Amino acid sequence: MLPTAASLEGKPVPQVIFKPRNNGQSRDLSSEDLFKGKTVVVFALPGAYTPTCSTSHLPRFNELAPLMRRQGIDDIICIAVNDPFVMDEWGRSQEAEHITMIPDGNGEFTEGMGLLVDKRDLGLGQRSWRYSMLVRDGIVDKIFIEPDREGDPFEVSDADTMLRHIAPDATAPEPVVMFSKPGCPFCARAKAVLKARGIVYTDISQDGKINASVLRGVSGNTTWPQVFEGGRLIGGADEVDAYFGTLPATATDAIPGVPS
Repeated sequence: MLPTAASLEGKPVPQVIFKPRNNGQSRDLSSEDLFKGKTVVVFALPGAYTPTCSTSHLPRFNELAPLMRRQGIDDIICIAVNDPFVMDEWGRSQEAEHITMIPDGNGEFTEGMGLLVDKRDLGLGQRSWRYSMLVRDGIVDKIFIEPDREGDPFEVSDADTMLRHIAPDATAPEPVVMFSKPGCPFCARAKAVLKARGIVYTDISQDGKINASVLRGVSGNTTWPQVFEGGRLIGGADEVDAYFGTLPATATDAIPGVPS
């Protein structure tokens, strides 16, 4: 039986040593390193590369992470009972640059939370039940645990639920999509503007299928890039710069062609 939220809230997180990898480098991180003196959002999921985790859970937290940080969150952590190599590669393949990927390879943290579950019938061994929580200075302030039923429910541990808890009046950003071309300086400029503004976007790069004809078909234009927000065309690099506002001087100094 899974623990209740009431039984975990107000309690300290388990004290363990994690062994994450980042850009090919390994290091040890303790629970204190991750949580002491910080306000942290954690979301835990059954496994890297699994369907719901890859299509919904991780991507949406990555998308909303900059907004969460503006609400006073110091870090957003993804935990799964996977080895360090898998978590590192999965984070890179998902382009989850706003998320700290933490492997709980031995399941010690997850077991300490009381949320280690048996998935041997699926050939997955011991895994984490899906949940998210807000941790303040190492203490569980709020936790959303998926209902205890068969399968892999995904109803309350999502990023939008957590954002509503942290900041009920915050407005989640619309998804941003960019059609870009390799080696295009205007594309590089638009990407730099979006990145400096903390805007998560999906990059659809020119290839054999995404060509000038496709670009004209979806945007009405033939110049790269073309950027959309929530299904609405913003335009190219100049329009992106104008629409998303003037960047702080410290951010624009490194972006060619963007006035400071």
